[in-house]
Amino acid sequence: MTTLAVPPTPSASPRAEALLVQWRALHEAAGLVANLAGEPAAAAAPQADDGTESLGLANGWRLALIGRGLADTAAILEGGIRALLVARARGAEVRPAAQALWQEFLAARAALLALVPPH
Repeated sequence: MTTLAVPPTPSASPRAEALLVQWRALHEAAGLVANLAGEPAAAAAPQADDGTESLGLANGWRLALIGRGLADTAAILEGGIRALLVARARGAEVRPAAQALWQEFLAARAALLALVPPH
């Protein structure tokens, strides 16, 4: 009788798991931007079929680029959200600026998902 070897199920490295946590946190922050931009906050949530779970399977250069991209995007959102909240507290209309920041987030998210390794 011949036994067939079952390939191991790919699992994310600890570093990749940490990036997935950052990915989810980034989307929570983007929900605030979406709200300020007049977009539904649900638009910022990672979708089940967008490759998010495969992000955790990245390694090597892809993992490094995803890490840098997440850090860069988080820095952009952090500064942008801070500025939007200060401007709004002073009575300014922030929707146009929030929409610009929202578009930046969407572009960054698309670029990061493009780094997801092929299955």
